[in-house]
Amino acid sequence: MATTNTYYVSGMTCGGCAGKVTGQVEQIPGITDIDIDLTAGSITVTSQDPIDDATVTQAIERAGYQRTR
Repeated sequence: MATTNTYYVSGMTCGGCAGKVTGQVEQIPGITDIDIDLTAGSITVTSQDPIDDATVTQAIERAGYQRTR
């Protein structure tokens, strides 16, 4: 069953930012879809199975950004 979670990212304000975050998050095994909302500063991740929030947070941080909530 697919799982969807939304994460808010501080400083993700343009397409380049979104590309960096997407590039890191899509490397997580099991991710099937990523939706970026620049206006909200959020990333919605869909996966085959639940993904640990810490794993997504680490990917966001590798891209050079901080998860805000």
